[in-house]
Amino acid sequence: MNIIKFPDSLNLEKSKTVQVFDYCTTREISKQQIILNQNTFSFLVEGKKEVVFDNSGLSIDNNKFLIMKSGHCLMTEKLSEIKNYRSILLFFTNDTLSKFIQKFEPNDIELTTYKSVYAFEYDKFIKRFVDSLVDISKLSKTVQSKLAEVKFEEIMLYLTGKYGTYILRALTVNNDNITQNFTRTVESNQLKKLTLKQLAFLCNMSISTFKREFEKHYSESPIKWFQNKRLEHAHYLLNQEQKKSSEIYFEIGYENLSSFIKAYKSKYNITPKQHQTR
Repeated sequence: MNIIKFPDSLNLEKSKTVQVFDYCTTREISKQQIILNQNTFSFLVEGKKEVVFDNSGLSIDNNKFLIMKSGHCLMTEKLSEIKNYRSILLFFTNDTLSKFIQKFEPNDIELTTYKSVYAFEYDKFIKRFVDSLVDISKLSKTVQSKLAEVKFEEIMLYLTGKYGTYILRALTVNNDNITQNFTRTVESNQLKKLTLKQLAFLCNMSISTFKREFEKHYSESPIKWFQNKRLEHAHYLLNQEQKKSSEIYFEIGYENLSSFIKAYKSKYNITPKQHQTR
């Protein structure tokens, strides 16, 4: 699967720091490898969207929109009932964000942890805002550029006024600690059904480098480590939530029930059914 870069692949002007794009498609994608070279608002209009980042993942329908930090992610786009997917995208650079912070000097909130993606529900203001972006996308490039900068300030002032400035803090946090980024990516996605290739992509590594780093940090192979974590989660679901094997095996990452039972018995020396009976 090819890697797609946004906004580069949309043939937008690279010199612009804030840009609007009305993105429409009739083709679904699943866990597409995406590199966001700019921070991005995705105002979902039709369909459903799922994203997985290094430290967070979200799934939304067209009642919500996303703000995503630049970086690597896996993106899934599902069509609506009328077989369409549409999202109004607003791209903005880190420099644009820095200028906004300098200009308005919002009160900062200390952030102990941050996420690479946040979701918010539409309200009347946001719906009108999205409609205005659609109108702007139809104008000349010169006018678009000037208005887009104003619209960026408008939406950021609204969101920080309503939800707080943690959004700004999350978008400006540097990810320079390679070790911390690696372990955060692995542990945040330990229960998601991601391949080694997809995990390596989120870490911005080759598969061979990812495997070396993994064994250095966790002292065992990725396959064995992830299997143990998923079986431990299965143990919790069976024990604490009283779920049946038939209800959880696919969620845990097994294609069929028999292979899950076999793996569970190998780890705990007892079948899931025997465990629940006892």
